[in-house]
Amino acid sequence: MNDPNAATTRVTDANSIAPPNENSVANLDTSPEACSEAKKTRNVTALLFAGFIVNGVVTVILGPILPVLIARWGLNDSQAGAFFPTQFIGSWLGTIMSSWIIARKGYRLPIGIGYAMLGLGVAGLGSRNMFGALAACAVFGFGYGMLTPGTNLYIAETGGVRRAAAVSLVNFTWGIGAVACPALVLLALRGHHLSLFLWLVTAAGGAISLAVFVAPWNRKGGAEDITTSADEEYRKIPHVGLILAALFFIYVGAEQGTGGWVAALAKRVANGTGRSYTIVPMFFWSGLLIGRGLAPLVLRRVRENNLALMALTLAAAGMVVVQRANTIAVMDVGVTMAGLGLASIYPIYIAWLSHWYGERARKVGGVMFALAALGGAFAPWLVGFISERTGSLRMGLLVPLAWTLSMIVLVSVLRREIHP
Repeated sequence: MNDPNAATTRVTDANSIAPPNENSVANLDTSPEACSEAKKTRNVTALLFAGFIVNGVVTVILGPILPVLIARWGLNDSQAGAFFPTQFIGSWLGTIMSSWIIARKGYRLPIGIGYAMLGLGVAGLGSRNMFGALAACAVFGFGYGMLTPGTNLYIAETGGVRRAAAVSLVNFTWGIGAVACPALVLLALRGHHLSLFLWLVTAAGGAISLAVFVAPWNRKGGAEDITTSADEEYRKIPHVGLILAALFFIYVGAEQGTGGWVAALAKRVANGTGRSYTIVPMFFWSGLLIGRGLAPLVLRRVRENNLALMALTLAAAGMVVVQRANTIAVMDVGVTMAGLGLASIYPIYIAWLSHWYGERARKVGGVMFALAALGGAFAPWLVGFISERTGSLRMGLLVPLAWTLSMIVLVSVLRREIHP
């Protein structure tokens, strides 16, 4: 190009970037075959939205159950922290496998297998043997590593110009499960029915897996029927891919490092009395839920990169409140702020991935989601490691705060590159 600034001046936010006439009436195919394919897409989308509720329950289940596991085997923080990398290394392996399958077979197979593994893993979480529980974490981690990338990319591909909003909404349903999980665990513990709860989650995972395999998908389950075009101008901006990869890694680490350990911190703040500490993570996931519900509305007026900066600032402020909290009530406020701030970040990253890489996102996404899984494995372990070495869980929880601040820096760099 003759104009060195053309790459940036022609870049707009994802709310205004679409293939020419993508949604124009003139281009709508109203043939019976097209209508049938559109109905299949709607049905599969509804199924994936429902399934993500169960996915949300399982993804965060370690947080509220962790104090139970610590008490069951008398674990220290470093030992307890081993559950998180086990879970997310399983997720990383599932993500790698998912990427390979999606590129060749479409979305149906990895999503269906993922829900089956999700249920199988949760069934083993109630093991009386610590190594059995660790193995169970790896299995259900592998399960959502298989299903999560495919679900997000399918929704992003079918979302058109509103891909960020669509991804926010499917992750909103994930938030419903994440919010419900701590309360369900609390009810199960009070009624001494934790095993029953785990088996019910197992049954739900199995039912969704069956539905995914039985439901009619578009042709090859998304392998050929959906086409998306990449924005080549974004990909010509130096370092964009590397920065996006770093953001995927850091975000999931910050989210899981916070959500996974706040119940343990709350128990210490409450001096181990009562059971109220088990629902502190619920406030964090409630913030995520509310934020993802509001994100589609906010994105109509605020550019994605601007929203990301404002939201990350709110998340960092919430984590500071958690650091300073001396009561459960103040912790509830802090974790809600942190969850609300982080809510829109991951959907925005996925939307950027889908928009910048188009159909190549099915392959590139494997790298991004794998890095996200590694971040989710490393950060919670690092929290426990620092806590054990310093004798202070608050010191350990500086990790997600520092990582959130680093995301502010990286998104600021992207913002200058894209919107100088």
